[in-house]
Amino acid sequence: MMIIRYGVGLIFLMVLYLIAWPVPIDPVTWQPPPAPTLEGQYAVNDYLAAVEIIGKDDGIGPEDVDVDDEGRIYGAYEDGRIIRYSASGENLGVFADTKGRPLGLDFDSAGNLIIADAVRGLLSVNKDGLIRTLATEIDGIPFGFTDDVDIGPDGMIYFSDASEKFGIHDYRADLFEHRPHGKILSYDPVSEKLTLLLDGLYFANGVAVDPNGQFLLFNETYDYSVSKYWLQGPKTGSREKIFTNMPGFPDGISTGSKGIFWIAMYTPRNADADALAPKPFLRKIVFRLPLFMQPAPVRHGFVLGIDGNGNVIHNLQDPDLESYSPITSVEEENGVLYLGSLIYPGLARIKRPQ
Repeated sequence: MMIIRYGVGLIFLMVLYLIAWPVPIDPVTWQPPPAPTLEGQYAVNDYLAAVEIIGKDDGIGPEDVDVDDEGRIYGAYEDGRIIRYSASGENLGVFADTKGRPLGLDFDSAGNLIIADAVRGLLSVNKDGLIRTLATEIDGIPFGFTDDVDIGPDGMIYFSDASEKFGIHDYRADLFEHRPHGKILSYDPVSEKLTLLLDGLYFANGVAVDPNGQFLLFNETYDYSVSKYWLQGPKTGSREKIFTNMPGFPDGISTGSKGIFWIAMYTPRNADADALAPKPFLRKIVFRLPLFMQPAPVRHGFVLGIDGNGNVIHNLQDPDLESYSPITSVEEENGVLYLGSLIYPGLARIKRPQ
């Protein structure tokens, strides 16, 4: 009898903890559309199984990758280091250390490496590895999660602040809350003027500028969508969604060749996460559970190539549980796709499909 009473009391305390304990999220009801199946244009394949791993065991999570004009490769690791590799994949040492969490990388025309650092904001690193802070806030509001960056043909820097409320260590909270805390911004390196282009976005993530500078594309990870924001022409300043109800969580996006924009898909859609979407109170409870009891991403290498109107042109995958995944960035250089990951120990590359 004592054991039964103890068990009932323990269960009561657990329920009280899950319901009454303060939860740092204020979730809203929303209803995602039924997830597309991995068939047809999303059919499972093993194209990415042939990737070459670079920097194996040099560190964890080279979230983004870029290549300089000499063909050297740069990976942004979770401990703040930017490691430089030769074109053949040899480790050339630490190029810079942001002491934060570098995510998006892009070189400007002067050879400076522009970095979206989730902790330290928008940074610039010159050829000698010296770091300069470009921006950390707008209108008195600090960036919460500086995420990705791309540079237009005119030198304008475009970048995302994924969430002004939740930082990189609380990214799951943004998913569970599902409120629009994200922004897309621009920074003029000549005038040093910072401009808010869009706010109210659902985890604004990857940013990619059209080669002609007419528009940029950006991902909203928790909205399963890609949008186009017009930079020139009669639609300047307007935004339109061009790809909705994606088959996974879009992360980074980059500009490739032949009119293609490459999208890194962090993981395929999660049925349990979608089922929780219209149940905000239940999401509060689930958020308090141990991680192993919450909906979790699966290991599945996944990259999509789309045109500027959101049509799927390429579908690259590797569903193996040992695959290079989750993929968070894709950068194309000289016919090669370079892949980054938030948690994989190393970066990867593979020949671009024709």
